[in-house]
Amino acid sequence: MLKHCHLNHGILLVATLAAVAHAEKIPYAKSNIVPPTPQWSALVEKSAPAKPTVEAPKRKLLVFSLFTGYDHKVIPHVDRVFQILGKKSGAFEADITTDIEMLSPEKLGAYDVLVLNNNCSKDKRQNLFLDELESNAKYRNMTKPERQAKAAALEKSMLDFVAGGKGLVDMHGAIIMLNNSPEFTKMVGAALDYHPPNQAVTVRTVDENHPLTAAFRGKGPFIHRDEPYCFKGAYNKLNFRPLLSMDVKDLKDPVGRVGDIVRYVSWIKPYGAGRVFYCSPSHFSESYQSPTLLRFILDGTQYAAGDLKCDDSKP
Repeated sequence: MLKHCHLNHGILLVATLAAVAHAEKIPYAKSNIVPPTPQWSALVEKSAPAKPTVEAPKRKLLVFSLFTGYDHKVIPHVDRVFQILGKKSGAFEADITTDIEMLSPEKLGAYDVLVLNNNCSKDKRQNLFLDELESNAKYRNMTKPERQAKAAALEKSMLDFVAGGKGLVDMHGAIIMLNNSPEFTKMVGAALDYHPPNQAVTVRTVDENHPLTAAFRGKGPFIHRDEPYCFKGAYNKLNFRPLLSMDVKDLKDPVGRVGDIVRYVSWIKPYGAGRVFYCSPSHFSESYQSPTLLRFILDGTQYAAGDLKCDDSKP
């Protein structure tokens, strides 16, 4: 009996070591995030997929990269990622903007997918539109009711865009854009609660056979430095199809709640006639040099565009 137990422990140890050996471990990111260099862009271009998973007409993407709160220094890297993914694969053309006027119905309607890029709003109120309308000199002559009306109209424009059949890709901190809006957080699937300090995070597929996790298949867990986001609000209903989760057992968390519930870091969901892809990875530019993550983002974007068909129902 003792011999049998030792054998089982040996098998378990070998399996554990094999899983670690096959893990895709990204070099630990530097704390100081520098602007995209030609060398970094070249690495991303080399790692980006040469063609999309699904051949479809070229789509038009609007990448909205305005922030009014926390400045994610990776914002320009994410801009470049979408430009490179679109150009190399031929799947889409990406326009970059920080102008809220581009989210008006008449301008947003020209696009197939809206990408929200780390659009952190200011604390407490957490409404990026009101932040911009109050701080941008362009809107200095507006009254408070006019600003509130315009902010509401811009939010409605985004909601209608997706509900009407278009796509939304929400990257990392963009989930905080309208963090106190019940309808926006319902659309994206969650509101940010808090995040423990950035650290090594182990990411695993929820269902390795799902078409949108194909990029990770056969590679084991994805280990990289990131901000491990914890969500609240709409997240508690889990009204989405989870794609990736993170290990919480060994995460450093001063708040002490990271292990209370399952922590998903990416998902897809329908919203009206449209589609939403949320991707929390990553806070650091090194992660975007991974062919795995780049393929995952491209596939998620093709899902949002309506080209990559897959099960997006709540399990």
